[in-house]
Amino acid sequence: MSLDEQPPRGFVLLPRLLDPAETAALGQAAESVLARVTEKALEGAADVTVWPDGHRLEQVDGTTVHWEPDARPPAVRSLAPVTHLHPALHALWTDERVVGPMRRMVGSERLGPFTSKLNFKRAGVGSEFRWHQDYPYWYCCAGPDARDVATAMIFLDDVTADNGALEIVPGSHLAGPAPRDRAEPTGLLVDAARTDVSGAVTVEAPAGSALLFPGLVVHRSGPNRTPRDRRSLLLCFQPAGRPGLAALSYRASRLADLP
Repeated sequence: MSLDEQPPRGFVLLPRLLDPAETAALGQAAESVLARVTEKALEGAADVTVWPDGHRLEQVDGTTVHWEPDARPPAVRSLAPVTHLHPALHALWTDERVVGPMRRMVGSERLGPFTSKLNFKRAGVGSEFRWHQDYPYWYCCAGPDARDVATAMIFLDDVTADNGALEIVPGSHLAGPAPRDRAEPTGLLVDAARTDVSGAVTVEAPAGSALLFPGLVVHRSGPNRTPRDRRSLLLCFQPAGRPGLAALSYRASRLADLP
């Protein structure tokens, strides 16, 4: 799909797409996966990577455990990919309530998985994620095909401004790749001083809702300083027949192609 064929604001919110029982079951699946994976990680059965920004990642059971950088006791920020770890998560790849709207977002009748992720943003310790686009990271792996990747973010808890709701800059996808912050260690975040984020909107929604957006949308999320978790499941779709993220290699040299 060309950029001008996507929703003008660049995102679509589907309130209460899943009913409370379904949402609760997904939350239980997420916690089950987390407990199983982190037990192995804490036992030392994982390969460890430390990113240039100091964030610690561990690979175990085909997923990457991304730890909150400053949480004590340790808390997990995210797991990716995850749908292979539980049938309830995997089933959403073919759930027409999700797939139907995503066909329009991606611009393809036949969709396939790119990657999946569980964001936990735990009560009191969930950290912020600065202004960014998903596109630069995906571009370093998939090259130009990254433009065809879009995300369905399913909220497993009520999302509010206080517990770290996404803030999105409407229409920002139309400008293409945003200028990056060259002083930031990973080289992947948006330079907010050179990007207009003044029109950002905060997306608040009840549990069970889904937020759909392409990789070029500029967005951020604040910290969670409330006593309530803000968990979400992200399914990233692409046209069918293409390799998923796990089959691709990250090539930082591709960042030179981007502003």
